[in-house]
Amino acid sequence: YLAEQFDFTRSRIKKLCDDGCLLVNDKPAKPSKEIKIGDLITVNFGKKSLVVRVTSLKESTKKVDSELMYEFVSEETRTA
Repeated sequence: YLAEQFDFTRSRIKKLCDDGCLLVNDKPAKPSKEIKIGDLITVNFGKKSLVVRVTSLKESTKKVDSELMYEFVSEETRTA
């Protein structure tokens, strides 16, 4: 899901999961985690934290349509 939505490679997503930087509903996610509508996805990378809510799912989608599949919840920049 994230690979399609945010232009992350599957290997980047696996690394984020392995490093504990990817959360689904505030729980550490595995690369095989099945995403459902309404799930909150948190991605922590560098000093930034991005949270989105899944609004729809499709078997396959074009990049243009992918932005319609989630809503932005918050973005934070952590210090130190």
